[in-house]
Amino acid sequence: MKPTNGMLLEHIARYYFAEPYIQGRVLDIACGSGYGCHMVAKDRKREVTELVGVDNDPETIAYANVEYNHQKVKYIQGDALDPELPERLGLFDTILSFETIEHVADDLVFMDQLYRMLKPGGTLVLSSPFGRGRGMQTSEPFHVHQLTAEEFESLFARYAFDDVEIYYQRGVTFEKPRDGVRYFIGVAVCRKRKDEVLDR
Repeated sequence: MKPTNGMLLEHIARYYFAEPYIQGRVLDIACGSGYGCHMVAKDRKREVTELVGVDNDPETIAYANVEYNHQKVKYIQGDALDPELPERLGLFDTILSFETIEHVADDLVFMDQLYRMLKPGGTLVLSSPFGRGRGMQTSEPFHVHQLTAEEFESLFARYAFDDVEIYYQRGVTFEKPRDGVRYFIGVAVCRKRKDEVLDR
C-alpha cells in the first residue's frame, strides 16, 4: 500500500474512473482487501445504497471486514464461477470487475455470471490486462491467460448491452485508442438493455 507502488496507483485509478457510473446496489467481484469498496462507499455515499464485495479467499475477506469496514459495505466469501452465486447475491445496479477475468478458468462463464447478476439498465465496468490470448500461457503466475485486445472487445457482443464503451488505461489515465500506441489494459463500460429479460 505504499504510495510509490505503481500497480496500486493503477488499481486505485480504475475505481476513480468507475465512480461516475456507480449507483444503487453495487457488486465488486474479487474485491481483494476491500480498499476499493471502502473508497467507493465513501465517495459515492449518496448514490450507493449497498456495496457487496466478494472474494474467494477467506483470510482476505476477514482482513477487509476489519480494515475496510463501512456501514454500506458487506464482504462475502464466494467463487465468481459458482453457478449458485447469482441466486445467492441477487441483482445489482452496478458491477465492478477489475483485473479478475484473467484469473478465472473460463472467461465466458464468468461473463455469463456477471450478466445474470446485472439488473436491466445496470452498468458493468470491467478491466483486463492484454496478453497473448485465450488459452495461451502467460508469464504471470496467477493468470490463467490474458486476452488480446480483440478478444477483450468481442467479449461483450454476446450480450444485450445498449452501449459498450472501450477505454485503454495508461498508468493512471484512460483514453480512447490512438494509432501507433500500444495499450496493456482495457476497460469496458457496458450498459445492459432496460428491456432485457432477467433469465437469459
